[in-house]
Amino acid sequence: MRICSATAALLASAVLGGVAWAPAAHARPAQVGLAWIPTCTERSGITVPCPTWRLLAPGGGVTTSSAVAGVSVDRRGRSTGEAAPLAVSADGRSVAHQRSGDHRLVVWHLPSGRRTALPRSLLPKGAGTDLVSLTLSPAGDRVLVDYLDQAERVPTKLYTLATRRTAELRGGDTPIGFSPGGDRVLTERVTADNTTALVVHEPDGTSVRRTPPQVVANAPVKALARDGRTVAVVVSGHPERGKPPRLRLYDLATGKLTEGVDLALAPGDTPFTARWGEGGKLTVAVPGRGKGGTAVVRVLTADPATGAVKQTERYTTGKDPYFYTVAGE
Repeated sequence: MRICSATAALLASAVLGGVAWAPAAHARPAQVGLAWIPTCTERSGITVPCPTWRLLAPGGGVTTSSAVAGVSVDRRGRSTGEAAPLAVSADGRSVAHQRSGDHRLVVWHLPSGRRTALPRSLLPKGAGTDLVSLTLSPAGDRVLVDYLDQAERVPTKLYTLATRRTAELRGGDTPIGFSPGGDRVLTERVTADNTTALVVHEPDGTSVRRTPPQVVANAPVKALARDGRTVAVVVSGHPERGKPPRLRLYDLATGKLTEGVDLALAPGDTPFTARWGEGGKLTVAVPGRGKGGTAVVRVLTADPATGAVKQTERYTTGKDPYFYTVAGE
């Protein structure tokens, strides 16, 4: 079972007093850095997600697509009043989403415009999309489909687009994300003795498991490196004590945890997502608020050796976003 984005808490107050949006048509982007969905207000005064996601490209540019559903549906096909599942690959070239009309899950490859419908078998028979969470591999060629059943018995499905093959992960495993090569998957698992284990699922179907220290288990952000063993861990900052967020490295093979470094960020600027990039550095996203009820997301590279950060992109949503997700989340 995958936990929804940490941005939900950040934007909780933004859904109040939302306004309806009338999305405009734009040319399809070659890349997407952030996807967001505006808040609409029903006649009853209840705030709900608007019908269409908005896709922001690096360096500017926005697009909408009527084929990308904004609202999830229950098992009877009825609107739930909650945002439909959507994920953007780390390279920004693919979007996994719920298709409007028939509610099918689809992977949309932006440069080519190709849309690949995913097998219905990736979900339990008769299920809607209201309990679905999607995660794309960095290149968008594999997708994790997690069904959030309360009993945690339904296995997470890992589907490879090129081979059309499906693998299953344990129902109780919470997907965290892919390694940079997209060949390994990091998950969390609550064990019988109520401790949290980290599990790396290998390409050959085997897995590596270890129970980490509490500081690792409780960290809000984790990212698996290309070697399939090193996990970057971001420990939350502490505004009251003036402590910035801290970055540490955990070795699943040996159990070794580094002392880590403070990130060159304000104490309240804890990233909500991270992934390994080029040159042994991390790409992190930090949430914030802009003028007029907008949300601002800064995408930065972070050096695990020094804690130095450098902004690479900055995205600003429109007023009153209901929800958003960044590339690689």
